[in-house]
Amino acid sequence: MSKISPLSNSHELGLHGNYKNKDEADLLIIKEITNIKIYQISKYKNSDADIKNISINGHNLPANSGLSAGDENMRIQWHAPNVWMILSNNEDIFQEIKKQFMDSDFAITDLSHSRAIIQVKGKDALNVIKKGSPLNLNDFRKNNCANSVYHGITITLDMINNDPLTFNIMALRSFAGSFHHAITDASLEFGFKAV
Repeated sequence: MSKISPLSNSHELGLHGNYKNKDEADLLIIKEITNIKIYQISKYKNSDADIKNISINGHNLPANSGLSAGDENMRIQWHAPNVWMILSNNEDIFQEIKKQFMDSDFAITDLSHSRAIIQVKGKDALNVIKKGSPLNLNDFRKNNCANSVYHGITITLDMINNDPLTFNIMALRSFAGSFHHAITDASLEFGFKAV
């Protein structure tokens, strides 16, 4: 059985939009994040487990809303009180998660095949997001995340880096085509390279 990425029929590699007479370094980079494991961790209401004692690959669970932690290989996003999303390109991350989160205290749900993730990178990345989302991004910084909508599609936005501006934007797989079209359409005026 082979894996089919959510955007396999939508994501066309190459240069798009207003890219002529621009240095390629000034263009946005848009890529689909594939082959990633996604787990939702929910702490039971009757659990008294202390999340301060839990870390995955050296990263603690964010304790406050709007925060994420991690690096380019793994992200931990705060989604709701006592609910986190762990995204990793490590095939064996589930073993680490099982060690850290006891069945008596946490529910673990595999969401790996239910999401499409697009990464937007470049100096105009913030403008692309502002075109379709009502979020106030003026104070958004590295390791901030938020749930919102983008042209009516529910998304999770995670700021990976601030130099260059890099955002991972996640939506339900069933909206992958419309989601991709909305992001790339908003990027046309800046010019982008799809990789």
